[in-house]
Amino acid sequence: MPTLGAAGPRNSIAFTLVVTVLSVVGAVGMLLVIALSGAPGSLALATVLAALPVGPLVACYLWLDRYEPEPKSLLATGLVWGGFVATAGTLVIQGVGGLFVPISESASLAIAAPVVEEAAKGCFLLLLLWWRRHELDGILDGLVYAGMVGIGFAFVENILYLAAAYNGTDATGPGGAEALTGTFVIRCLVSPFAHPLFTSFIGIGVGLAVSRKSLAVRMGAPLLGYVLAVATHAAWNASTLGGLDGFVGVYVLLMTPTFVAVIVFAVFVRRRERRMLVAALEDASRRGLLPASDIPWLVDLGARRTARAHARREGAQALEAMRDYQQAAVELGFLHHRYLRGTPPVDYAARGAAYLTEIRAVRPYVSFPGQLVPAR
Repeated sequence: MPTLGAAGPRNSIAFTLVVTVLSVVGAVGMLLVIALSGAPGSLALATVLAALPVGPLVACYLWLDRYEPEPKSLLATGLVWGGFVATAGTLVIQGVGGLFVPISESASLAIAAPVVEEAAKGCFLLLLLWWRRHELDGILDGLVYAGMVGIGFAFVENILYLAAAYNGTDATGPGGAEALTGTFVIRCLVSPFAHPLFTSFIGIGVGLAVSRKSLAVRMGAPLLGYVLAVATHAAWNASTLGGLDGFVGVYVLLMTPTFVAVIVFAVFVRRRERRMLVAALEDASRRGLLPASDIPWLVDLGARRTARAHARREGAQALEAMRDYQQAAVELGFLHHRYLRGTPPVDYAARGAAYLTEIRAVRPYVSFPGQLVPAR
């Protein structure tokens, strides 16, 4: 079994340090850009409108992430990265690049922006893959983190677009409520999923990389995901250059089918994840790591809620024990699955021992509906 090496803690510290520094720098830069983009009133209105699709989009990704929820702090970090680091990095790279390689506005929109923006967003997923690989269990995790980065990016970008539309500093016309409404409908109602959708291809690539033993797949999948992200982003941006007909054509013939396909794929992966978790926990049970009778209460989402409701009636200590037990057992199941596949993280042994310690500590205080609390 792989053992925990010195690289594990160092990698976690390096990830936290790099992401924190870049987030602070990016936040300062983007807040300054936003502050200079219009009057306080118009910026406040733009921020409120840009925030409207954020909640529903985040809720969709949290729904996908219910079997083995990712750390809320890391999901929030993905939002921050997309909102501040990726946006600031994009502005800097395109600004500096434009000084050396002058290109037309249409070429910048259709080519440069997709290349730079998807690279800036994808860097967060690559940092996870490089330094926090243990947080990635497969494709679904990659999709969830990609979604968070895309949502954060779209939120800040929408503030700038909405403010520019209202102030009349973009190409939509003289500004005012009519221009603001048009921009809001297109960006926040018709296509709020655009940036999460583009970056989802990188998330799928990273998820494949972490769950496969083939070096070619581990190296090529993220790169292919990036190429697909750029291609769909470029097609979307280019559609706006062809007027309303071009936009509607790309939206109906490309974006909507792609969006539906990714949703179907995500739901399929989620269902497969359930089957995988059952198989892994059954193998763990045969090895004596946890009772087989507990598995349905750990895997089925409805049964999980029923078990927690049952524990809540027994008191706060029972509810806390149930939550801790379910979380530790599910984490163990995903970790054991990676071990069985031959792709365990470097700290597999240490993490597995920590989950088992937690399981054994709280199991005596856990009872499921129809069961008595085990003897302590």
